[in-house]
Amino acid sequence: VQLVEYGGGLVHPGGSLRLSCAASGFAFSSYIMSWHRQAPGKERELVASMSADGRSTHYADSVKGRFTISRDNAKNTVYLEMDSLEPEDTAVYYCKAIRLQVYWGQGTQVTVSS
Repeated sequence: VQLVEYGGGLVHPGGSLRLSCAASGFAFSSYIMSWHRQAPGKERELVASMSADGRSTHYADSVKGRFTISRDNAKNTVYLEMDSLEPEDTAVYYCKAIRLQVYWGQGTQVTVSS
């Protein structure tokens, strides 16, 4: 089982990034997928989640209207489009797969700074 995130990096405030999480080794299309983040000194928090069929989404209040989660079950990949980024969005971003088991990726760093 693998979840590999990529697409993180350094971006200026107001900028955009698109994170991807490529999954393998399990039935991706049957799993709820979510993105979480952890900033230094803070607990890991849920950012966004999407149902297995892609019909239902949930967002943290802090990212509503700025972030969009999506998935491509044919490519076993979940995405997080992040727009209007703020310094407060700086964190390590992790993807998570949930069904009977729970799988985590290793994380990708997102830094928002001028």
